[in-house]
Amino acid sequence: MDWGNVTAEDLIDALREVDWSSPPRPLSEFFSRFTLPKSSSKWDSRLKCNLYYYRTNYFIMMVLILGLGFLRRPLAIVAAILTALSIAFMNDSFAGTFSEKVMRTVRQFSPHLAAKMRPPLTPVIRGRPSAKRAIYICGQPRWLFVMIFSFVSFNLWYVSCGLLTVLWALAIGLLATILHASFRTPNLKARLNTFREEFRSVWRNYSEL
Repeated sequence: MDWGNVTAEDLIDALREVDWSSPPRPLSEFFSRFTLPKSSSKWDSRLKCNLYYYRTNYFIMMVLILGLGFLRRPLAIVAAILTALSIAFMNDSFAGTFSEKVMRTVRQFSPHLAAKMRPPLTPVIRGRPSAKRAIYICGQPRWLFVMIFSFVSFNLWYVSCGLLTVLWALAIGLLATILHASFRTPNLKARLNTFREEFRSVWRNYSEL
C-alpha cells in the first residue's frame, strides 16, 4: 500500500472503522529501530503507516501520560477516563463491542430491559440497506453517548482545575506520538498487517452485496 496517496481524511476514516480490540504491539518491537526519513514524502508515508499500525500503543501511551499528570487529582482521572471513552466511542468496532458487553451484562439481570436496548432494524430495499448503517450503543444513537460523556468530562475538568494540566499532557503525548511515528522504521509485519486489513475490508464489502 502506498501511504503517500492516503489523505488525512482517509486515515481518520480507517482509524474510526478498524478494530481496536487487538492487543498493543510488544515493546521490543515498538522501540526496535529508528532512522531518519530520507525525504518529506517518505516521512509522510511513514507517519501514516505507523499511526495506523501502532494505534493501540499510541492510545495507551496517551492515557498513561494523562494518568501521570493527575495522580493527585481523582476527579481529573475520572474526567480523563470519560474523555478517552468519548473518543473511543467514535470507533465503530469499539462502540459495537462496548454495547454488546453492556447488553450481555444487563440481560443476566433483566432480559426485558435488555430487549428494549436493542438497536432499531435498518430498512432493506432490494436486498441492500437503504442507508449507511448507523451505530447504536445500548439502543441509542452513538452521538448521544459521545455528547453526554464529553459534557460530563468537560465539567469535571473545570471542577478539578485540571484543564491546563490536560492541555500540557495532550501536547506531550501528541509530540511523543509524532516523534515516534516519524522515526520508527516501518517493518515487514506492518506492511503485511496493512494488506491483511485491506483484504478484510474488501471481503466485508463483497459479502454485504
